Amino acid sequence: MRGEPTYHLPAGSTAHGPYALDVGPEQAGWERSSLRVVELEPGGVHTLVTGESEWIVLPLTGSCTVHISDEIFELLGRKSVFSGVSDFAYVPRDAHAQIASGAGGRFALAGAKCERRLPARYGPAPEVRVELRGAGTCSRQVNNFAAADAFDCDRLIAVEVLTPGGNWSSYPPHKHDEDRPGEESVLEEIYYFEVEDDGIGYHRVSPSRPGGTDVLAEVRSGDTVLIPDGWHGPSVAQPGRTLYYLNVMAGPGEKREWLIRDHPDHTWIRDTWPSQPVDPRLPLHGPENSGPLHGPEDPGLLHGPENPGPLHGPEDPA
Repeated sequence: MRGEPTYHLPAGSTAHGPYALDVGPEQAGWERSSLRVVELEPGGVHTLVTGESEWIVLPLTGSCTVHISDEIFELLGRKSVFSGVSDFAYVPRDAHAQIASGAGGRFALAGAKCERRLPARYGPAPEVRVELRGAGTCSRQVNNFAAADAFDCDRLIAVEVLTPGGNWSSYPPHKHDEDRPGEESVLEEIYYFEVEDDGIGYHRVSPSRPGGTDVLAEVRSGDTVLIPDGWHGPSVAQPGRTLYYLNVMAGPGEKREWLIRDHPDHTWIRDTWPSQPVDPRLPLHGPENSGPLHGPEDPGLLHGPENPGPLHGPEDPA
């Protein structure tokens, strides 16, 4: 960004053309990660020219049809980000896609500059791995719709996190701004927030190096926080109001992976989780479109000796 970096972007501050939110490498001052939110009136149509980036079309509210070349994907979507897991569509680089919505809605376009052109695909909601992460007041739900080894992309990594009112997520604070093979990967990250019933949340990013990113933001629905570097977390939910955020990440590494390091002053909190139950308010999704559930006792397929930095399990902070 021009002038002094701006990392907290209030709702509407990046609105451009058809987009209520439009953040890409040029605006953020980095190399790969992008996020747009397009709002369609009933019967509305939007054309997405992907260029050098791969994209995922994710309904936030409403349903839509995504037409790519000779393929058509019908996205059932959802009433809101708090009502359930959504299906989605993957749109490759160097393509034109048409997004149409008969009843209208809001749709996130998560993107990353990439090298490979992968095939267009549909992601069914029942196949999204829903994970209960943490315990006690650190309990949260992660919808791993495009986690690093849950859905095939070239560079893009994207997940949704739902934090019940009063809880902390993205905790302990962690970072991914250094290349440490097997320990930490470099990833640019975007947090897009929505808060139930016009509530508020708080998000913290603290410097991991002199002059690094330093943010303490009160966030509301439609706000965005950019994280080029630094320890990020916690994300704090107002009591009585569920906090949602969409994480979009991409990096320069040869391997698409999410490897993080905890802040050493806060990692002790993990040792308290085995003695606490997961928040009984979780999972926060409706039975009509829920995916397979993984809790602290069942970390799923993201744990393996070949992947020392998994996205699954109660010890992971996102």
